[in-house]
Amino acid sequence: MFMRAMQLFSEEGRELPAHPIFFGGIAFGILMLLLYLVLRLDKD
Repeated sequence: MFMRAMQLFSEEGRELPAHPIFFGGIAFGILMLLLYLVLRLDKD
């Protein structure tokens, strides 16, 4: 049981479901959207 948990939580067991650049692009897009909304609210 302990060895199974160690294998599951080791570096080999943790893999992203998509490429890291994909996650970076999504994070960048979300932050740009939030920045746009904040700057747009500031003009009103």
